Amino acid sequence: MPRYEFRCRACGDTFEVNRSMAAAGEPASCPQGHADTVKLLSAVAVTGRGGGAPAPAAGGCCGGACGC
Repeated sequence: MPRYEFRCRACGDTFEVNRSMAAAGEPASCPQGHADTVKLLSAVAVTGRGGGAPAPAAGGCCGGACGC
């Protein structure tokens, strides 16, 4: 189940809530009981089983196709 991070505007506390993606937009009360919270954008690191293939050496922004 996804975990969403919220910040309370009243006390400044940051907390996490586990909920389904369907309920992601619903408001959340902070642990101190305040209702004025905002959902934060979280950076997510996704790793795969990549097999150890190295990244291309040439590249720039497009893998070398534009000559940059």
